[in-house]
Amino acid sequence: MLANYLIGLREGLEAALVVTILIAYLVKTDRRHLLPRIWAGVALAVGVSLAFGAVLEFGPRELTFRAQEAIGGVLSILAVGLVTWMVFWMAEAARSLSGELRGKVDDAADGPWWSMVLIAVLAVGREGLETALFLWSATRTGAQGSGVQQATWVPLAGAALGLATAVVLGYLLYRGAIRINLTRFFTWTGAFLIVVAAGVLAYGVHDLQEAEFLPGLHDKAFDISDTLAPDSWPATLLKGIFNFQPDPTVLQVVVWFAYLVPTMVLFWRGARRRAAPPVAAAGAEPSPSVSH
Repeated sequence: MLANYLIGLREGLEAALVVTILIAYLVKTDRRHLLPRIWAGVALAVGVSLAFGAVLEFGPRELTFRAQEAIGGVLSILAVGLVTWMVFWMAEAARSLSGELRGKVDDAADGPWWSMVLIAVLAVGREGLETALFLWSATRTGAQGSGVQQATWVPLAGAALGLATAVVLGYLLYRGAIRINLTRFFTWTGAFLIVVAAGVLAYGVHDLQEAEFLPGLHDKAFDISDTLAPDSWPATLLKGIFNFQPDPTVLQVVVWFAYLVPTMVLFWRGARRRAAPPVAAAGAEPSPSVSH
């Protein structure tokens, strides 16, 4: 639940920042009449994301076990790729996000009516689809891992609380009621997401092994199920946060390390580079401006 809460919080706050920047800019430039188009685009993006999540959850039920595992494994790996790209992109683009969006708004304001809707759909929908896919993968992994069926409403409730928190924070940022060091927030949550993604990737590989697309399903790296029972609360906690599995295969362990170590090293190198710019901007907030 905690992992999905943080995923929902981070991804929701990214989308909330985009919406906040768009609304603040329209208000500041006295173009309030365009606000309904932004909200229409946001509503459309949310609807598409929810529909995508419903298809992921209910779509594969009529397929064979092997087909379900193959689809689940491929989608999990795709989710890890998208989230990894998003983590690095957000870290690099945060400084220019506000200016880029404002330029697109200026262009769309002079275009057809649907262009403003399209901006909101693309800006929010991208985050929504990524979030739906990654939450589905993380929830599926947490609910089915180690052969223990857990209630899926718990991780989904965590994600919903995270998204609700993000909406509140986005509103408070817009109103100027709070000020958050977004660079530090996205850095630490990005590192956390990389750890979660490593677990999702390992479980996606396990799915492909069960579907017989990858070998080594019965080659266990270790098995501590007798020491750490899958249905115990420590195992459940580790599973919920880190997607820990007490009896992973050798290939899962290899993939977990092969993804986590280089990705985390590159991520922190980038974070240190951004924290030490050539010209120091002491006290400046390096995050997108949301003032209005």
